[in-house]
Amino acid sequence: MPSALCFLALASLVASSPVPDAALPGARQAADAPTVRALDVNWTRDGLITGVSGALWITSEAFLKNQLAPNTCRWCDRSPDGQDALNGVDRWGRGMAGKTEAGRKTWDTWSNVTGFGVLPVGVLGAQYLLASGSGASARYYAEDAMTIVETAAVAALANQVVKFAVGRERPFVHVLPEDQKGLGHNPSDNNLSFYSGHTSLAFSLVAAAGTVSGMRGYRNNWLIWAVGVPAAASVGLMRMGADKHYLTDVLVGAAAGTVFGVGVPLLLHGRAASDNGGPAPQSGMSMRMSGNPGGVMLSGQF
Repeated sequence: MPSALCFLALASLVASSPVPDAALPGARQAADAPTVRALDVNWTRDGLITGVSGALWITSEAFLKNQLAPNTCRWCDRSPDGQDALNGVDRWGRGMAGKTEAGRKTWDTWSNVTGFGVLPVGVLGAQYLLASGSGASARYYAEDAMTIVETAAVAALANQVVKFAVGRERPFVHVLPEDQKGLGHNPSDNNLSFYSGHTSLAFSLVAAAGTVSGMRGYRNNWLIWAVGVPAAASVGLMRMGADKHYLTDVLVGAAAGTVFGVGVPLLLHGRAASDNGGPAPQSGMSMRMSGNPGGVMLSGQF
């Protein structure tokens, strides 16, 4: 959670950092100014993709899980004679699970708070600060936010389809006696271990924000990756601490989220055809004060 909150702090420093005096005189300022590029965003198309994907994900999770989720595991990590056949990597990874039920519930709670609250807010907030720090207009940030949310919705829906189809037994269920596996408070969730949805969502948000920032040409866009990847990884570790996922579930979730996070912006939101590589048109007027006596420069685009 602290690593996710660092998004706002680091991006705020970038946005508020003073402009060096040497960068202000005419030609030097134009050469050093960040080039903010226009991207292809179609609000009708992207709104439909986001809305349909999000609606299907939420509906399948909140209302149809009992009907769609497998009642028994299809991937059980057991041999035909019923012996434990869990692979060595996941067996080792289970050592990260909480040792008590209370500890596992705590990790579960924090993974939900971080994965569905802190991280999305941190990513969108950092994107805004990086955009504004590079001189991008509010319209560009709105397009960025749409692309990030669109990517997350598509990644979440894809994860849901895979989880329902694969039907891998969750770690905490795997160790229970057969006659106790259906007695939990949410048995429809017992066989949805592969792959980790929290981890996929976290990495899709970070990768989408990092990819869009790079495509725009925002100043210091590397901060999204530098802070975001460890923050997203922490979500996966929390899911393992909660004993909800194996290590392979988390690794595949991280890979899938990254693929969607990079792929959706590149495939759907390439540079706009009208963009010739120069600075994107910005509305408004800006004034900067030079450190030289009487050095005031007024610049703007209308």
